[in-house]
Amino acid sequence: MRPIFFDLDGTLTDPKEGITGCIQYAMEKLGEPAPSKDDLTWCIGPSLIHSFDILVGAERSIQAVEFYRERFSTVGLFENIPYADIAHVLGTLKSARHPLFVASSKPLVFVDRILKHFELFEYFQATFGSNLDGTLADKSELLAHALNTTGFVGSDCLMIGDRMHDAQGAASNGMDFIGALYGYGNVAEYQQHGFSCWVESPRDLLEMIGS
Repeated sequence: MRPIFFDLDGTLTDPKEGITGCIQYAMEKLGEPAPSKDDLTWCIGPSLIHSFDILVGAERSIQAVEFYRERFSTVGLFENIPYADIAHVLGTLKSARHPLFVASSKPLVFVDRILKHFELFEYFQATFGSNLDGTLADKSELLAHALNTTGFVGSDCLMIGDRMHDAQGAASNGMDFIGALYGYGNVAEYQQHGFSCWVESPRDLLEMIGS
């Protein structure tokens, strides 16, 4: 069966409360006025350092990430909600013998803690994330690493994610892609990288994949 790679934020879980709240915390620690949580949803998907480069400037982005993680590592990572039916979808795909993986730009240590906390970890053969120093945060590099580690060929695999970074990563590695419109991306982001498949809800994935 087909190997399937899932993004985490905006695909398996809705991380808005935790991510935006921790960004606000970091900006306030730096003495910067923080935008509203709704105005920070664009930060869900890109690497954290990239978002802070824009929010506070490259010269302070590393310090901002450190402040962000002060709160995220103890509180923010659990301010997260699994999408409706996602456990059912994963269980169905696993029962159909699809090898399932997670590929997230979030540091792997947080990826695994989130998946275990929300009882999703068991569905996956392996999980892939960035390192705390920021390496592998680029989704194209991360997926290349994941493919090399698992031994799968990109053209045999499917990537499911909600943002342009997921689509770009899939395209860079020759993978098919399904956009999760229930997350934080949009059709234009997927089409920009040559993809025309997307779903409105997690359950719709089962029909599109054929499980």
